[in-house]
Order: sequence, then structure tokens, then C-alpha cells
Amino acid sequence: QVQLVESGGGLVQAGGSLRLSCAASGGYFRINAMGWYRQAPGKQRELVASKTNGGRTVYADSVKGRFTISRDNAKNTVYLQMNSLKPEDTAVYYCNAEIAHYSASYYTKDYWGQGTQVTVSS
Repeated sequence: QVQLVESGGGLVQAGGSLRLSCAASGGYFRINAMGWYRQAPGKQRELVASKTNGGRTVYADSVKGRFTISRDNAKNTVYLQMNSLKPEDTAVYYCNAEIAHYSASYYTKDYWGQGTQVTVSS
């Protein structure tokens, strides 16, 4: 059973910073990629940033230059450093991991954290 546990959300003023963390635990073969999505009220969930084992990093255009994703593979943890926060960054942020399993065969599965609220006041 794989679990993703997030922490670090909260309320911050515009221009401030927050750091989100997400740790994976449980039984699996390998974590292929970890990332962050967000969902604002009335909007679809969208990719914020992701990072593969090979170091390939993707950012949403709206956060480039302000957010930084990093991973600590030894701790199975992904971080999202969010600087220069704007009110439009307000959303529930979800950790995502593509995890590989190998039992009778190799397969991958997406897992999600429970979500953490980020609120940016103007």
C-alpha cells in the first residue's frame, strides 16, 4: 500500500513564500516521477511541476521563475518551493507520484496525496 503524505500548506500574503513537502511510503519497486498539481475552486486540476528520476523537470508557464521543484530520492520526498506567491496561486495542492511495481509483471500506477490548502491573500 503506497501512501503520499503532504505538508506545508497554509495562509500567506501576496509576495510571500511557502514550501510544500510530500513523502512516499509503502511497498513498491521504484518511484519514476513525482510532482505537484493544484485545483482551484471551479477549475480543473492542473500540473504545477514534475520531476523524473532522470532529472527532467516540467513547470506550468504560470509558475516558471517563481516555483522550484526538488527531490530527495534517499527520503522518497518531493518538495515545492513557492516564492513570490500571488492570489491566483490559491488552490488545493496535490502531490502525485508515478510508481513502478514488479510482482508477476512490471506495471506503473499513479498515486495522489490528500491535498494541502494554499491560500494567498492580496
